[in-house]
Amino acid sequence: MVSKHPVRPASLRRNATFRNDGTRGTATQAGSHSGYRPAGYLPARLARLARVLAVACLPILAFPGLASAELKAGESDADYPQTLSGNYLAALVAHGNHDIAGAADFFARALAKDPDNQFLLGRTFTLKLANGNMDEALKLADRVVAVDRDNLLGRLTLGVAALKERSYAAARKSFSQAAGGPLAQLSDKLLSAWALAGAGKTDEALKRLDELEGPDWFDTFRTYHAGLILDLANRRDEAAAKFAAAYKADNSSLRIVEAHARALARAGKKDEALGVLEAFDKSAEGIPMLATTRKLIEEGRTPPPLATSAQAGAAEVLYGIGAALGRDGGDEFPAAYLQLALYLDPKATLAVVPLAQLFQQMGDHARAIEVLKRVPEGSPLRDGVEIDIALNYNALDKVDEARAHLMKLIKADPSDLEAVVALGNVLRGHKLFAEAADVYTRGIDTLGKDPDKAYWSLFYFRGITLERTDRWPEAEADFQKALELYPDQPMVLNYLGYSWVDKGMHLDKALGMIEKAVELRPSDGYIVDSLGWAYFKLGRYDDAVKELERAVELRPQDPVLNDHLGDAYWKVGRKLEATFQWNHARDLDPEPEELATIERKLKVGLEKSAVEDKDAPKRAANDK
Repeated sequence: MVSKHPVRPASLRRNATFRNDGTRGTATQAGSHSGYRPAGYLPARLARLARVLAVACLPILAFPGLASAELKAGESDADYPQTLSGNYLAALVAHGNHDIAGAADFFARALAKDPDNQFLLGRTFTLKLANGNMDEALKLADRVVAVDRDNLLGRLTLGVAALKERSYAAARKSFSQAAGGPLAQLSDKLLSAWALAGAGKTDEALKRLDELEGPDWFDTFRTYHAGLILDLANRRDEAAAKFAAAYKADNSSLRIVEAHARALARAGKKDEALGVLEAFDKSAEGIPMLATTRKLIEEGRTPPPLATSAQAGAAEVLYGIGAALGRDGGDEFPAAYLQLALYLDPKATLAVVPLAQLFQQMGDHARAIEVLKRVPEGSPLRDGVEIDIALNYNALDKVDEARAHLMKLIKADPSDLEAVVALGNVLRGHKLFAEAADVYTRGIDTLGKDPDKAYWSLFYFRGITLERTDRWPEAEADFQKALELYPDQPMVLNYLGYSWVDKGMHLDKALGMIEKAVELRPSDGYIVDSLGWAYFKLGRYDDAVKELERAVELRPQDPVLNDHLGDAYWKVGRKLEATFQWNHARDLDPEPEELATIERKLKVGLEKSAVEDKDAPKRAANDK
C-alpha cells in the first residue's frame, strides 16, 4: 500500500499545519497570525553586524552526544551533586537545544561554583536578560561592566534601568559607554536622545540624533525618532515634517506609516491620512494596530502621539532593533533587546509578538504561549495572538487547548476566516477530518454567492477533508471551485489531477494538470513526486523513475517519496536499488501503515506485497 497523495495534507505530520497560501509548514514556520510586521526601518545589515558582535558571547564547545538526565519520581536536582563541569556541560547542551531558560539556569549554577569566571558571568547575564529574568540580570549587569567596562548589553541594561527610574543623566552616561560598532552607536544615540527628551531637553535630544553617523539607512532612524521626540514636546508641525520625510524614505514601515497618518490627521488632512493607511493596507493585508488608528481618524478624533513618554520612546528604539535582529536570525541578542523594551514599557505590546516568535523558532512553544498571554484583552493584537497561542498549543500536541482558543474567536465572529482556517488546519493535522470539514464549512457559509479569489484555500482544504472521509463527489466539487476562483493554482491542480489518476478518471486531463503543476512549481518535491507516481500508476515506469529520482533529490528525507522510488526501481528491474530505497524509507520514520507496507515489500517484494495488501481485508474479517 502506498500513500494516496504525494502532496499530502498535514495529516501525515502530526504537528503540521498549513499556511494560508496552502503550503505546508509547522506553526513556527507559518509565522505569526497576529498581524504584526517588524518595524521595517532596520535593514538586515544591522542584524548581520549584531551576529558578529554576539560571537564573543557564544560558547565554542558543543557536545552533541551528551544527553540530559531525567529526574526520577520524588527526586529534585538537589538530590544530585552540583559540580562546575556538570553544570557547564548541561548549560552547553541546553543552549544547543535553544533552551534559553535552561541554559541561563545552568550557567548561573556554574557561576556560583566559580564566581570570578568572567566567561560564566557574561553568559549567565546575557541569557538571564534574554530570558526576561530582569531582577537577576540587573544585579549581574553591575558585575559585568565592572570587569568589561564597555559591554554593550551590560551598559544598555543599566541605562534602561536608570531611564525607567527617570534618572536621565545616569542613563545617558551608561548608554555612552557602550561599545560594539554601528549597533552600539545606533543604540547609544537613539536612547540618549530619549533620555534628553525625558529631561525636557528637546533641542539637545535632536542634536544628539544629528550626531548619529553611519550608513545612509541611519537617516531613517534619525528622522523618525526626531519626529517622535518633537511630537512628545507638542511641536506638532515640526514633527509632521519629520514623519513626512521618514515616510518618503520608507513607506513600508508600520510605525512610520502610522506616525505619518496620525500627524496628517492632527493637521486636519483626514482624507490624506486615510489614503496613507489604505495604501499600506493593500501591501500588508490589514494590520490590527492600523485599524485602531483608522477608526480614530474616521471618527474625527485626534490620534495621540505614538510615544507618550520618554520611556515609551526608548522602548520603541529597543523594540525596533530587537524585532529586526530577530527577523534576520539569532536568539538571545534580539531577545535581550525585546525584553528590555518590555521592562521599560510593559505596555509595549508590539514587542511581545516578535519575542514570542523567537521562542517559537527555538521550539519552546510553552514559553511562546506564556509571552503571548502578556497581550491584554482589548488590545488590537489580541485576536491574532489567540491564533498564535492556539498554533503553539497545537505544536505541543494539545489539540483540545488549541481548539478552545480558536472556537472562542469563531463563536465571537463566524466570519473570522483566519481563525476558521487555523482551526480547520489544526483538526486536519490531527486527522479529525470530519470535524475539520464542518469548520471549513462554517467559514465558507459566510462568504456569500460570489466569494473572492482569496478564499480558494478554504475550498481546497475542505476538499481534502471531504476526500479523506470518502465523500468524493463533494470533494471534487470543492477542488473545482478552488480552481474556478484561482485557475492554475498548482496545489489544487496537483491534488485533483492525482485523485483522478488514482481513480482512473479523466486520465489525459489529469496528467496534464499535474504536469502544469510541476511547470509552475518545478522545485516542489511533493508535486514532482505526484507526477512520477501518476506515471507509475499509468504503467509508464521509465518516466516514473526519472521524475521520482528528481523528487527524492528535492526531498531526500521524505519516507513516502523514497518508498515510491523503490517501487519504480522494482518495476524497471533495478531490484537491488529498490531494496535500498525501501530500507531508506523505513528508516525515515514513516506512518505506521506505510511502515507495515514497506516491511512487507522488503520481505516478499512488490508484487507479493500487493497481493497481501489486497487480501488484508479478508484476513481481518476472518480474524474477527
